[in-house]
Amino acid sequence: MKHRGWSTGLVVTGDGSGVAAHAGSAAVRLLADKVGLTEDLSRALTRRSKTPRHDRGGVLRDVAVMIADGGEAISDIDVLRHQGGPQGVLGAVASPATVWRMLDEVSPGRMKKIATARARTRRRVWAGLPGGLPRSRVAGKQLDAGVVVLDVDATIVVAHSEKEQAAPTFKKTFGYHPLGVWCDNTEEFLTAMLRTGKAGSNTAADHVAVLADAIAQVPGTHRKHLLIRCDGAGASHELVAWLQDQNQVRGRRVEYSVGFAITEHIRTAINLVPKKAWVPAIDADGEVRAGGDVTEITGLLDPDLLAKWPAGMRVIVRRERPHPGAQLSLFEEADGWRYQAFVTNTDRGQLAFLEARHRAHARVEDRIRHAKDTGLGRFPSREFAINAAWLLAVQIAADLIAWLRLIGLNQTGLASAEPKALRYRLLHVPARLTRSSRRRHLRIPATWPWVADVVKVFARIAAIPQPA
Repeated sequence: MKHRGWSTGLVVTGDGSGVAAHAGSAAVRLLADKVGLTEDLSRALTRRSKTPRHDRGGVLRDVAVMIADGGEAISDIDVLRHQGGPQGVLGAVASPATVWRMLDEVSPGRMKKIATARARTRRRVWAGLPGGLPRSRVAGKQLDAGVVVLDVDATIVVAHSEKEQAAPTFKKTFGYHPLGVWCDNTEEFLTAMLRTGKAGSNTAADHVAVLADAIAQVPGTHRKHLLIRCDGAGASHELVAWLQDQNQVRGRRVEYSVGFAITEHIRTAINLVPKKAWVPAIDADGEVRAGGDVTEITGLLDPDLLAKWPAGMRVIVRRERPHPGAQLSLFEEADGWRYQAFVTNTDRGQLAFLEARHRAHARVEDRIRHAKDTGLGRFPSREFAINAAWLLAVQIAADLIAWLRLIGLNQTGLASAEPKALRYRLLHVPARLTRSSRRRHLRIPATWPWVADVVKVFARIAAIPQPA
């Protein structure tokens, strides 16, 4: 059988013109400009003593666009440069050498200015979201309007070569151990801290620092009611006390849901729980979860133990039948249940709902996976400072993708697409650039399966009012 008929007469040359690859990435760049992010970054990176050929804010924006487009190395900026120049879609785009210099110039002081610029832009974006700020969902229901949910978690990023401050990790790998905070309502990557591979999972000072930065990223009008979630790695007296102290800020209510270790005190209390005190757990859809129960053990704990923790802290335990082959502790092997605990200061609501709300923290794993697919999975430099600046660009890229979903992809077939699918269908779409009547036309192929959504995205972004 012949299978090569399609290639008969096919000739490949390198002399094409007027063609734009990855044309959809122009929508991300346009979005950054329309919401005022580019201008805010430019002001943050302005230097009085020097006016570079390429505005540093524009270069940082392009690095974020490149990362959102799937770039993994500084040299990948050449994909955008292909679309640049006087005859291209994007105009002037910096070279890899200029990108490296820009990242090298992002000092700790400039990072603070960039954080302020991002917060300013976020305030405008949230104010203009169609339908307002999305509500976080738990067990098939929406949380109350106005509740902003922040999820904090750390992850391992493996380094495949010697890099500054890369070190062996607790998972027996080698690399970095960054700590980040994501907004569950919008999927934005609010802030992150690049840490050496040997950094602890439950370092309270690091958790407090990133959470303080994350709260600063939340627009002031939306800081009235916060829910902060983290797993057991973040549980410490210092962190829980700091979270509780945030309620001392006038006009602010902060709830927390923090994983808690199953210690001897917890095991003793569990043994005292009457059978009738266990209530059925619920799953992500709000249905009763077979083989799962929840109870509160706060009143069964040693008062001296509770006195060491902030007042109002509740300890809730979940039990479930383990899956076949699961490894159990000696305590769990005694009755065949697997136990998990968390603490919260929420004083209302059904136990099953509070436990499902805490378990929804697992969505942060998806955020981390998406971030690793969008620049976080590979740090490009041997220098720690440049990798820290790259991590900042990753956060901006994640924000741009989140805003693209909220503003441009709302109610389209691409709204729930993961980063890889979003690139395959939208950002990497080819197009032909033509000119007529002093206008440039970016012509998406009519046969492209998602052409209607692509055109709609550009139209929605173009309609964003210019910030004052």
